Amino acid sequence: MFDFSIVTTWIHEFLLSFLHPALATTVEYVLIGICILLVYAVIAVIMIYMERKVCAAFQCRLGPSRVGPFGLFQLFADVIKMLIKEIITIRHTDKILYNLAPYIVIFSSVLAFCCLPVNKGMQIIDFNVGIIFVIAASSIGVIGILLAGWSSNNKFSLIGAMRSGAQMISYELSIGISILTIVVLTQTTQLSQIVEQQADGWFLFKGHIPAFIAFLIYLITGNAEVNRGPFDLPEAESELTAGYHTEYSGMQFGLFYVAEFVNLFIISGIAATLFLGGWMPFHINGLEGFNRIMDFIPGFVWFFGKAFFIVWVLMWFKWTFPRLRIDQILALEWKVLLPIGLVNLLVMAGCVVLGWHF
Repeated sequence: MFDFSIVTTWIHEFLLSFLHPALATTVEYVLIGICILLVYAVIAVIMIYMERKVCAAFQCRLGPSRVGPFGLFQLFADVIKMLIKEIITIRHTDKILYNLAPYIVIFSSVLAFCCLPVNKGMQIIDFNVGIIFVIAASSIGVIGILLAGWSSNNKFSLIGAMRSGAQMISYELSIGISILTIVVLTQTTQLSQIVEQQADGWFLFKGHIPAFIAFLIYLITGNAEVNRGPFDLPEAESELTAGYHTEYSGMQFGLFYVAEFVNLFIISGIAATLFLGGWMPFHINGLEGFNRIMDFIPGFVWFFGKAFFIVWVLMWFKWTFPRLRIDQILALEWKVLLPIGLVNLLVMAGCVVLGWHF
């Protein structure tokens, strides 16, 4: 498995060869920031195209097919349209909070995105409380949503924001518990160490039944956390126009739109890291030839392949199940998922103490 820290160390030493250490560090920060924004934008474009094609497949349509080969240029047309569209100024709004809300949402998304361990030595943020930091960073987004709904001076936006706030805050509990189940199994919160412990088998397979249950809970709650169907009541067009971003236009709406899709990728990336081995290849004990072939595939290919597979599964959920009512959404969390998650956490703790996991 190639270690990208070799590349980053070489770049650092190259910059130090002709720059002052403080200036070299500043240049590295700028380069990292540019790379983050470029990868973030590319993933957002891929996710939007994937959403349209998957949606079309489930509805027996073709999706984008006219602008460019396979409709690929339709995305660039949409991006240009979003950038040049007028930002409409709404009267009687709290202008500071109204303009600040989209940036809080995108800031939370980018901060969580930086923690994804794409490959060995290819992680922006990696410290001993990494998964706790991801939970904290992703939780900031709900503040931007609540501010967007309240500051818009629109009853539909306010109702959508309150629904989204109640839903996201509730489902964060079950997400945290499912993540803690893996933390109990690994006895670490550092993402790179969690991945490295799956070198001889992914936790979905070797973590016993509690790990599988935690994986299912994570998929359901993660889908609800990013307001995706069937948990998209905060943006129900038939009731609330567009929910908390009804009064937003132009690139302000674009920030909400992009953040929603990249947040779906972040949820999938964390699931791939915790349950499917992250950048680790698929190995089968006893088949050394097969395992060596798997090792030739780069780690970032494994990571993105697993993450996009989970994205596809979550899109399958959205276009299969009908939208739930808000009381059904909250009842599912507080009466079903949370109790199961708590019991599952205790069972995992017992398995670890007794050594019952594989």
